[in-house]
Amino acid sequence: MAGAQPVEIRSGGSKRGLGRPTQVETVLDVSGVAGIVEYEPAELVLTAAAATPLADIEAALVFHGQMLAFEPPDWRRLLGSETTAPTLGGVIACNLAGPRRIKSGAARDHFLGFEAVNGRGEIFRAGGKVVKNVTGYDLCKLFAGAYGTLGALTEVALKVLPRPETVRTVVLRCADEGAWQPALAECPNSPYELSGAAFLPRATAARSRVAPVAGAGSGMAAVRVEGHTPSVTYRAGEIVAMLRGRRETDLLGREDSALLWREIGDAAALVEPSARPVWRVSLTPSAGPAFAAAVAAQASADGVFDWGGGLVWFALASDAAEAGDAIVRAALAANGGGHATLVRAPDAVRASVPVFEPLAGPLSTLIARVKGSVDPLRVRNPGRMHGGI
Repeated sequence: MAGAQPVEIRSGGSKRGLGRPTQVETVLDVSGVAGIVEYEPAELVLTAAAATPLADIEAALVFHGQMLAFEPPDWRRLLGSETTAPTLGGVIACNLAGPRRIKSGAARDHFLGFEAVNGRGEIFRAGGKVVKNVTGYDLCKLFAGAYGTLGALTEVALKVLPRPETVRTVVLRCADEGAWQPALAECPNSPYELSGAAFLPRATAARSRVAPVAGAGSGMAAVRVEGHTPSVTYRAGEIVAMLRGRRETDLLGREDSALLWREIGDAAALVEPSARPVWRVSLTPSAGPAFAAAVAAQASADGVFDWGGGLVWFALASDAAEAGDAIVRAALAANGGGHATLVRAPDAVRASVPVFEPLAGPLSTLIARVKGSVDPLRVRNPGRMHGGI
């Protein structure tokens, strides 16, 4: 152990641009640890090696009419890693979730158990392969979102869910871009069970490939309903009736709905120009518009609001890359606080500013103790999230 060498854990490599750039020269390539180990559709549980391509997982699920309910996004275009293949372990390690998070939760909420190799080189297991499982301390919650800093995942067990029979999206044209938030707040509080609620300002809506959205010439609020056809038809109709008095509405079918929510989850409207730094901010939904306005008052910015306004994506002007941290965190503090993550920026910027929300003293101490308990020599993705962790 005295000669232990820090390593960067890598499989598909699609998310290598997330987090702080590591200063580690040795790569632990785990891409060979791939393949579906066990899949019981009737039990809604799938177990696979961590480096299994996400495309293989989704193909198996589609065949059985099932899905990963947390809707993992694909940020390859955003991060410039289009030639790579996202893996199951990478999605879990980064705890990624798309627009359906407001209904189904994050990746960690579907993470049942795993096998991993810790910083001592020991193989260990945690959790299990059943939905109702109690096995002591929930290590799944620790490893999901740890960006590989606690250990190398080798096997993952997940809860899966049936794919919805019907999908409809109601889009509301918002000529007055200050009026979207009340409408978007009203829909999630209705009895109509949404699985997505987002707003695209005029500039970002214009970049959509969904014709009714791109051609609207205004901002667009969108809400999605899913499930059995009679239920979806009724709920979508009620939402249209509820919103019709405000502005003109459109109703999108399955294909347009799938494309629109994929664009939202992938932050597709912010991909170009690629030199712009991109931030992802989680905060109280009602504070979203004021936060965005505070940022826009300091620097040119394009944005997308997801999770009913509780997730704000925005791209700053490229010349604001270094100043962006101060701008974003000041605006966040002035609007009730939250969590800000720098998703895309040059390596030099990601190395010099807090990529993730800065840790308060006691929390930093606690996280350092957790890291030390499973990786005492700091050899697993050191410094990927916070300095020294």
